[in-house]
Amino acid sequence: MKYITEFRKREQAKGLVNRIIEAATKPYCIMEICGTHTHAISRYGVRESLKGALRLISGPGCPVCVTSTGDVDRAIELSRRGGVILATFGDMMRVPGSASSLQEVKAAGADVRVVYSPLDSIQMALDNPGKEVVLFAVGFETTVPTVAATILTAAERGITNFSALALPKLTPPAMKALMDSGEVDIDAFLAPGHVTAIIGAEAYRFLAKDYGSPCVVAGFEPIDALYGIYMLVRQMEEKRSDIEIQYKRVVTWEGNLKAMEVMDKVFEEADASWRGIGTIPMSGLKIREAYSSFDAEERFSITPAAEVPDPPGCACGEVLKGLITPEECKLFATACTPETPVGPCMVSSEGTCAAYYKYEIRSA
Repeated sequence: MKYITEFRKREQAKGLVNRIIEAATKPYCIMEICGTHTHAISRYGVRESLKGALRLISGPGCPVCVTSTGDVDRAIELSRRGGVILATFGDMMRVPGSASSLQEVKAAGADVRVVYSPLDSIQMALDNPGKEVVLFAVGFETTVPTVAATILTAAERGITNFSALALPKLTPPAMKALMDSGEVDIDAFLAPGHVTAIIGAEAYRFLAKDYGSPCVVAGFEPIDALYGIYMLVRQMEEKRSDIEIQYKRVVTWEGNLKAMEVMDKVFEEADASWRGIGTIPMSGLKIREAYSSFDAEERFSITPAAEVPDPPGCACGEVLKGLITPEECKLFATACTPETPVGPCMVSSEGTCAAYYKYEIRSA
């Protein structure tokens, strides 16, 4: 349990809470931009411990949650086509489209299968030569290299019945869009460790340079999160705007160069639609022309996603931008629960609403 238990020690955590409270001379607003951080902060009572001293808000850090309704509709439409097997990660099964979900169309007869690795879809294609296997691939930079590697594997092995409806999102452009919007007064960012292990901490340099916003890349245990927050408070109290790494046991400045090389070989930057935010320029990735034969959008002539509003009363968009907390949504914990989710923020294991429901409301 090395690198886990030592980051969960109660007395050390209490000491950090006290140091943060003593250091903060004003209630700074800190946004975490990762669903794993959101759940760690809720699970270990970090938000409650710092209540009154700091304002901790959650941003668009859940890849399932930021996938637009229109993109979910496109995957559902594709799954209904004859001769198609749609492979997807489990979290996407219950995410509502405008009229249905993948789980519902599967129950109605569509061939929708859950995979635990993108490479599983390659074996699926080999096992089903008479069908088209389409990987519905959403995610941030953390999972993009594995999707790219899957497409490269299909190309190298000459697999012709595989393609991907690939809709990756890029984290730094979303952070820039939040700052440019001016809707939320964000003083500093707690940056995601998993994503940054791929892209490197240098990717956030623009936050300090262009916005004067401190940023600390932190790990996901309670001591990691608390120490990352303490580092941010120190920066703000010292009137500094730096990019710092708390999660040095995993994250570097330059990132994983091999992973980024694989990503760049298969994908190129493109505009992307984010739930609650809208279209952010160059915030997504699309499959390059050299690998267009593995692009499901090209192969099946799928039309661009339509702009579809969230279900009536659902405030996932506002939650994802940090404008409100989940309990401010009228549907939260009443009409919208993990058993009967209305929006994706309650569906995903990384969703903010799911975190609040499991750790902050239910335990109250």
